[in-house]
Amino acid sequence: MNSEDDLFYVIDYDAGAIEGVGKIDGVGKFVLKPQKIEPPKRDRIRGLFREMRDIARDNTRFYYNGNRFFDKPARQEKALIFRIQGMFMKDFTDNYDGGAELSSYFPDYQMMSYEQLRTYFTWRTRVRGGNIADTSLSYAFLYIYELLNNIGAADPEDGFQKLIDFWKVFRAYNNAIDKYVLKWFKDYHIYYNLRQPFKEFAITNNLTPHYPEMSEDENDDFTLFCGISKYDIRQSAFFTEDRQTLIADCFRFVIARVREALLSCGFRLDGAVFGQVKKAIPWQPFRDALFHPFLKQPDRQVVLARNEIYICRQNAWTTGTTITAESGRQLVAFIMKQTESVLRNLTGYKYKLSANIDKVNHNCVAVLQSAGLPLETVVSGAVTEYYRNATKTVVNVDISALSRIRQEALQTQEKLIVPEPEHFLIKAQTAPEAVPVRETADVWSGLKSALNETELRALSLIAKGVSGIKQFARENNLMPEILQDGINGKAMDFIGDNLIDDDSMLYEDYAEKVKGIVSSLKEDRS
Repeated sequence: MNSEDDLFYVIDYDAGAIEGVGKIDGVGKFVLKPQKIEPPKRDRIRGLFREMRDIARDNTRFYYNGNRFFDKPARQEKALIFRIQGMFMKDFTDNYDGGAELSSYFPDYQMMSYEQLRTYFTWRTRVRGGNIADTSLSYAFLYIYELLNNIGAADPEDGFQKLIDFWKVFRAYNNAIDKYVLKWFKDYHIYYNLRQPFKEFAITNNLTPHYPEMSEDENDDFTLFCGISKYDIRQSAFFTEDRQTLIADCFRFVIARVREALLSCGFRLDGAVFGQVKKAIPWQPFRDALFHPFLKQPDRQVVLARNEIYICRQNAWTTGTTITAESGRQLVAFIMKQTESVLRNLTGYKYKLSANIDKVNHNCVAVLQSAGLPLETVVSGAVTEYYRNATKTVVNVDISALSRIRQEALQTQEKLIVPEPEHFLIKAQTAPEAVPVRETADVWSGLKSALNETELRALSLIAKGVSGIKQFARENNLMPEILQDGINGKAMDFIGDNLIDDDSMLYEDYAEKVKGIVSSLKEDRS
């Protein structure tokens, strides 16, 4: 039969009647007794696995098995089928009670039994939910193969994070995965063109001991570019011991900004600097994994270290040792020299230095210019930004202490208030019927006398319509709140009310009076 789902009977009979089935009639003809045939209960998951296996039958051109995996056509075909099947099953979840082990080199779905498939997908469901439990090593590699093929990931960045998270936990159960995953981390960065530089990833995750070619000195931007530049800033008289850290860190900051500018114009800095390769050999990502190169790769260069470069041309990869192009050395020299030139100006160094962009024979310079990002402007702006942030003074204010400081300041100002003229006191004591005396011109004259120079100048600015006094206060090394409270405190003593509202503006009722006491400010205070 062609299908396990076909319904059929196999009947053996003699000349007599068959119990429950039928009998022989008078002319020797067997007559069946009608019976209801119940179809077998369908297994939805078994049917899904059958569909997945059919993918292999539909796509197989070469015969392959375990011992022919290293045969290139068979290996490529197996990887292709694995990815198609993996994408077909990418959203499948399971909750299987049973368990079956798997032990196989280069495991794939096609070789697994029904019980093994259910065991794997149940374990994978839990892994995706955050429960990374121990299991057969073959299941672990199968899950890793899925992530390398971007199966079950929103995008390469998401897939790489899932790979890191899984590796960190599962290696505690079986660190045999280190041998492969550590080199696949590098392949992942190259093939998927991740945004985070591989060096940064290795340093962040404390993995540099696993990549000796990525040593800090060899792959540090400052050290690397000093070694290839036509102008080595380390030989400059400006590169003194007390400035070394400032210069090196500033250059790293500048290079990051230049990378961003070039990338916005379709250039990669590494590709612009390293233009030639010697001893180029074919390179295949994830060589020891079940991986199908499904992405069409753009032409590009990826430089991981001074002597490690990967080049993609027409969707084919090669790797080799770098040779710096002459135009690349000129480009780095200008960036380095311009960085030093701006730093000399910012630090007040007595000798100036100039960098000539016309000496750079690289097409990326013209591209940046046409995009409104002149290289000299990008470098100068980055140096200035870095220096400003590196040398700014940070003042930490304890907010909880502001009330105490304000109160103490008001108490101090109270002690400095000019006493009221004697005739005010006499009038208040001898002629109570004349109150409120605060509405007289003498009250405002008294307030004017009580205000110090800074407070009067602040009121003058507000009266002229200058919005707020915060900037004025900072310029005079005062806290705006204390300056405002001081003015309002004295106004309360003389006119019984505040002059300035919460927005640091004059109350409309007192605007004309304030203008009057500050109108002759220059003559009175000269």
